[in-house]
Amino acid sequence: MEIANATGRYAPSPTGTLHLGNLRTALLAWLFARSQGARFLVRIDDLDTGRVRPGVAEQQLADLAALGLDWDGPVVRQSERRELYDDAIARLDEGGQLYPCYCTRAEIRQAASAPHGSLPEGAYPGTCRELTAAGRAEREAAGRPPALRLRADGASVAFTDRLLGRVEGVVDDLVVRRNDGAPAYNLAVVVDDTAQGVREVVRGADLAETTPRQLHVAARLGLPAPGYAHVPLVLGADGARLAKRHGSVTLAERIAAGQSPAEVRAQLARSVGLAAPQETPALDELLHRFDPLTLPTEPMVLA
Repeated sequence: MEIANATGRYAPSPTGTLHLGNLRTALLAWLFARSQGARFLVRIDDLDTGRVRPGVAEQQLADLAALGLDWDGPVVRQSERRELYDDAIARLDEGGQLYPCYCTRAEIRQAASAPHGSLPEGAYPGTCRELTAAGRAEREAAGRPPALRLRADGASVAFTDRLLGRVEGVVDDLVVRRNDGAPAYNLAVVVDDTAQGVREVVRGADLAETTPRQLHVAARLGLPAPGYAHVPLVLGADGARLAKRHGSVTLAERIAAGQSPAEVRAQLARSVGLAAPQETPALDELLHRFDPLTLPTEPMVLA
């Protein structure tokens, strides 16, 4: 299956150095796009300013370039696009689709642990959905700044993933503006992908469960839905998702251990069946070999 005008993208958050799992996802996103003759974009998802670390975005871009990955146009940063997100939130609010939520994280955890019919475990149960004006005034008088939630009414949303097949999820009332005033990720990413013309999103399989929420946001805003390919995760030797505790997991660490960027790229390619042992194919050769239908769908350990 090919997607017309399948502009792709890779959008890391500058909260830490990219590990080999992140880099493999970037490589696959690049291959998905370039194999279809499509544009490939890089966006820095830096809305969570409390977690952004200085210089990390620049290092992430340098790592992508070291692996030979190129991109079209300038790198876009979410922190420079607040007006787009605010406009989208205003449109939802004008349509009566939003309500203020005053719940603390502890209250949400406690409420989400109780059974709520068709909603998935841990979903927001709508505690503030039907608050009266008096109830809202009481919470505001107590100094609780509200987040804004989008009414979902337990909508069931399905999509067909290029690797996972049919995926379906029930959507709870999700936050579109946090209580600190910042736009929420699930709204911003939808607005950005539409604004940038992204028609295929390639990302880690752990994010598949968030996709129904993002499709719900897109539908409420009247925006087109992109295609999706959720690629398998990379695990450490202990079977847990790859992390710093697993040792030499970044490009810089592998280079310090004596590997070249081309050898690291080949290692990533071998993990998805695109290179033979001891082979170091050029990026053009990987592009020639790439076939989404042959990609694995199960997580794997990257030695």
